[in-house]
Amino acid sequence: MIFVTLVASLLITAVSIYQFKKEAKDYHQDRVDRKEKAITEHINYILSTTTYPLSTENLPLILRERIHELSNIHGMEIDIYDLDGNLLKASKASFSVDTISRKIPEPVLRVIRSTAEKRYVDLLTTEEGKRFRSSYSYITDTKFKPLGILNLPYIEDDGYYEREINNFMMRFFQVYSFMLLISIIIAYFLSSYITKSLKSISDRITEIRLSSVNEKINQLDSPQEISQLVKAYNTLVDDLDESAAKLAQSEREQAWREMAKQVAHEIKNPLTPMRLTVQSFQRKFNPDDPDITKKLDEYSKTLIQQIDTMTSVASAFSSFASMPAQQNETINMVKIVQLALEIFNENYIVFNAEEPEIITRMDRTQLIRIITNLVKNATQAMPENHPNPLIEVSVYRKENSAIIAVTDNGKGISTPNKNRIFEPKFTTKTSGMGLGLGIIKNIVENYNGTITFTSELGKGTTFTVTFPMTDITNEGQTML
Repeated sequence: MIFVTLVASLLITAVSIYQFKKEAKDYHQDRVDRKEKAITEHINYILSTTTYPLSTENLPLILRERIHELSNIHGMEIDIYDLDGNLLKASKASFSVDTISRKIPEPVLRVIRSTAEKRYVDLLTTEEGKRFRSSYSYITDTKFKPLGILNLPYIEDDGYYEREINNFMMRFFQVYSFMLLISIIIAYFLSSYITKSLKSISDRITEIRLSSVNEKINQLDSPQEISQLVKAYNTLVDDLDESAAKLAQSEREQAWREMAKQVAHEIKNPLTPMRLTVQSFQRKFNPDDPDITKKLDEYSKTLIQQIDTMTSVASAFSSFASMPAQQNETINMVKIVQLALEIFNENYIVFNAEEPEIITRMDRTQLIRIITNLVKNATQAMPENHPNPLIEVSVYRKENSAIIAVTDNGKGISTPNKNRIFEPKFTTKTSGMGLGLGIIKNIVENYNGTITFTSELGKGTTFTVTFPMTDITNEGQTML
């Protein structure tokens, strides 16, 4: 603001000085023109009434007495020159030689001779601190034949305009000094207001934690720049929440992998002694041995002990693998689905949403699990040599339901397998336990939703998950 004020003041000052000087120049030019016209008409009247023959030689005689009268009437010095530029008659006999030449300068004379219509030659000179403007025009007879040259030396008096400029600059300086002071005060309070908002944002940023819920900033009355910064911060909070969700999901997956390795190791441990026991019993079995009953009892106890160990491992894993309790929260389904897709690197996965927000209440982790499973199945349904693979994930609202559709153009599902697609342990893949779609079906049904699919062999499959929207405002929550 201070810079704009200073620049504006400099520009206005320059324009004002230029305007004053231009007005002064136009005023002097107009005054010379008017004086020259009046004096010329007066001389023409004298020439029309004189008894002397009209010639260049008679001009001093004709204007001998009248030139002083003309000078007094019009308030101008008057010089009469012949056509060669020599002085014939002057209204002031002792006029300064340094100021007015007794002969018209040759360059000026050439300009006058170049055209008969030339009324004056603008010749500005500065002598003894004064500015002179000389006007030249022809004196003609009644038949417009040139008799001589009329010269009007005009002294430019700019004292009035200089006083006006000085007065203007003084008032202008006073006004703009006041405006500059006001600008400094406004700039100070404005900067204080801005830095206060920035400090609030800075404090919030220092409080950001990955493992906790970060609050957004709501500053509706902030300036545009601060609002953009607040918007960027709120976006950062959203992205951080999404990253935290992805990190938590990754940690859970890693924990499950570690648990699977541990369970496999714990199961293998009792299998080895069981195998050795059975082999030893098979090799040493003799029905006629008198101690056969005792040995059989020992073998049985060993097998039962190892079976009990496996049972305890399976029970512990079963308890650990139980579905966690639903942690329902108000979420934007569109953003969570988009977040779940970020873990996939395939460039043929396309996400579409008819609206930016579909607010619902559910466990975001379970929603991510649903999307991850469906999209993973779709990618695995793509043939390796597919020319144009495409997986389209769509989220939209239909009446009172939120719908997620996952469509692929893969191999499709054969008719015999369609009736078994949600059965536990059923799979058409060479790897996997066939639990994914069954678990998804249980999650969806826990929210009173449905999961259906349509498929055409060789063309692709579409899975459609529908959640009712009746629970969006559950527990007093308001849709945002």
